[in-house]
Amino acid sequence: MLFAWIVPAAIWLLVHFTADACTKGNVMASKLPRGTAEICDKGNMTANTASPVQPGTNVTLSCQLNPLQCTKQCRIAIFFNSSELISNYSSAVSTKFLVHAYGKHVFTCKIVCEHKKRLICGIEIESGNPPDEPRNVSCIQYGTDGHPTCTWDKGRLTYISTTYVIQLSNGTDVLCVSEESLSKKFGSLALSKLNFNSTYTIVVAASNELGSAFSQPLVFMLIDIVKPHPPNFLVEFENSSATGCTFFQHAEAQAQHCRLRYRPLTRHTWSTVESLSSEKCSLDGLEPHTAYEFQVSCKIHPERGLWSNWRGYQTRTPEAAPTGLLDVWYRLQDVDSQRQNISLFWKALSKSEARGRILRYAVTFEALDQQSPPAGEAHLTTHTSYARVVPRVGYKITVTAENSRGRSPPASIVTSLGTQDLPPPQNVSAVAMGNSSMLVSWKPPGGPAASPSGYVVEWAEPGRDTRLEPHPPWVKLPASNLSTVIAEQIKDNVCYQISVFALYRDRAGQAASVRGYSRAEAPSAGPQVYTTPRAKGIVVSWEAIPAHQQRGCITRYHAYLQKKDREEAPALYSISDASAQRSLYIAPLQPRECYALWMTASTAAGEGPRGNTELFCLESTEEWTTVGLTCSFFIFSACICSVPPVRKGFRSLLSALMPQWQSKAIPDPANATWAKNYMSMKAELSSPSSLFLHSAGSFEEPETTQVEEAFVKTDPPALRDQLPFGSTGHRGRGQWPRESGLGQEPEYEALPGTADGDLYEEQQLPDLYKKIVMEVTEHAQTVSEYIANPVTAYPPAVTGTAEDHPELECNPLSVFPAALLPPTLSYEGNLTLDAVKINCGSFPR
Repeated sequence: MLFAWIVPAAIWLLVHFTADACTKGNVMASKLPRGTAEICDKGNMTANTASPVQPGTNVTLSCQLNPLQCTKQCRIAIFFNSSELISNYSSAVSTKFLVHAYGKHVFTCKIVCEHKKRLICGIEIESGNPPDEPRNVSCIQYGTDGHPTCTWDKGRLTYISTTYVIQLSNGTDVLCVSEESLSKKFGSLALSKLNFNSTYTIVVAASNELGSAFSQPLVFMLIDIVKPHPPNFLVEFENSSATGCTFFQHAEAQAQHCRLRYRPLTRHTWSTVESLSSEKCSLDGLEPHTAYEFQVSCKIHPERGLWSNWRGYQTRTPEAAPTGLLDVWYRLQDVDSQRQNISLFWKALSKSEARGRILRYAVTFEALDQQSPPAGEAHLTTHTSYARVVPRVGYKITVTAENSRGRSPPASIVTSLGTQDLPPPQNVSAVAMGNSSMLVSWKPPGGPAASPSGYVVEWAEPGRDTRLEPHPPWVKLPASNLSTVIAEQIKDNVCYQISVFALYRDRAGQAASVRGYSRAEAPSAGPQVYTTPRAKGIVVSWEAIPAHQQRGCITRYHAYLQKKDREEAPALYSISDASAQRSLYIAPLQPRECYALWMTASTAAGEGPRGNTELFCLESTEEWTTVGLTCSFFIFSACICSVPPVRKGFRSLLSALMPQWQSKAIPDPANATWAKNYMSMKAELSSPSSLFLHSAGSFEEPETTQVEEAFVKTDPPALRDQLPFGSTGHRGRGQWPRESGLGQEPEYEALPGTADGDLYEEQQLPDLYKKIVMEVTEHAQTVSEYIANPVTAYPPAVTGTAEDHPELECNPLSVFPAALLPPTLSYEGNLTLDAVKINCGSFPR
């Protein structure tokens, strides 16, 4: 125990004696007599304390002028920098000055004459600290063939010139080396090459004019301070092994004790091999297709010395066959009664499960309705989704992932057409958690046979773009989980439709759905409202608010109804089924009253602003009844008249109810021979046609002209005149002959005059009818010219041509439908034309 104290004490004494020997000359040479003075030509200036001084020292300054410089008109003064400290009108002046700051202080003595100053002399006083004890002395040598370098901490700043000397001793010799570094905080010094077998002692001595200090001695051997260079090494994977490698390293000749550490680049913790016994080492347990970083460090002695810096090397392990099971989900959509579209989508394997770069996916369909189903055909794809139109049967679908080394285990799902026997989970709820997350919880399906093997939770944003997001996100959970927090692709202020499915041996049962949100705010807009008035109320319909303006799940709608131009509070109608209901009937309302209606929407955070305002007025019930009856009558009539038998009976009924004159034909005077003769004689007449007309005031009733009518035998048919084209414009008010049998004289009623009808406003033509008798040679019968029935006409059976008898030329024209007019029979007797009146507007002028 005593020896342990004697040896360090002896070394300390040796070092201090050595240090004194190294610094004695410098320190003694730097000592100055107490006090300092500056002698100048015009005077001198002194200080009672030698420079430098420590802060807090009082310095007495004096200035003495030479005899030739004294004047009574001027004063002598001492200045510190530019500030005057003291002055008087004598030849000497003295003052005391307390030094506070570090650094150099300049004092001057001047003669002040009025506004002029003359320099007499000056003196400088420095202020600083004695050196602190050097600390943290250390030495290091890089490589076995290098030179040691020692460093230390100088301590506080001295602000004055300070010398640092390293005193190196090997027990017999002492070497003093001065510092070469210019740093004010740290010192460093390179030594000559040392011997590996010697023990060295180093002391750092610091000195200035205010004092000196020595560091604690540092005792070492070269093996303790040598830091070898980083070794070179190589990592190889034999036989393309994905989990093992061989490590080869080569270090300096004397640095044979090495260590190894490695880690995947995605992690921060290291796996370490502390001692490498040889230049070759094997490692196992690596992860396939993973980027690794390997680092090696060496030192000379296993228990002493310094480790070299780490040398790094990065590489990637080879691939291996995938081990993960794909998470597969699907959707069914009927194309028609015989086909269905199955959309599959799955999540990519993690890096640790893929164990390489996935090149493709294989999808296999196996129909379940075949007793001996053939091997399913594999469909390859590079995407994480696949869709196919197949017959409407159940399928077992398997999906595998492939890389360069193999294929993953198959993930299977079973699709079936009916899920009625697969009950859904119960009591599904969604609770907002904030921070873009929701807590979804449920209870197991009811029933003794319901034993699900797992659950699938699916959520989707309404109105999402299927091109950017082809399938909604989902998560598959084991049967023991009855809740989950979903945060993937969740945004605040958005309403999501959440569905929970129970899995029964890879079959998905019925879904239980609920709406949920992570955070909600009041809607930023109101619904667009439309109104449809009814007899006693109003039908209100509205459109859903756009998803980005809902800012959560709509929980309730409010409809406000207020009488127009009234100050009373509006009536409030609340609709709680906000997700399904889109219309509301409000009744009863007062007729002949105008109303204003608007709506708002609410979320869990509050009620939003009002939407558009609809103004409407209700008509009275009597007006609606009249309009309804009128419309019903016309609709009923149109339906009845569209049936041919009913239409025929309706016409017969009208024929029986109408007056008899409505069933007679109107004789058309245009068929008379006088009209044709008038046209031929028109050129011979020099006087205008108005000569035949009388004024309205001198009109006289024409004489009655007797016309004899003869009948033609039934074989050929009877000759009948027909109405020529162009005379139909005045038949609407004509009188048609009543039906009569053979041998009876037909009766005619007079045409309405100007007093009855408003069509005959011009003068009438009297005495324009004459009797023309035409002989028919073949039948020797006399045919009396008459005005024929315009309804039905038959061509006359005569031997002459149209040129021989131009008056027989006729054209058939039907004015009224034949169904309403009975066939015309032959007439005999006299035809009275005294009631026939002609509108003179039909004659050319």
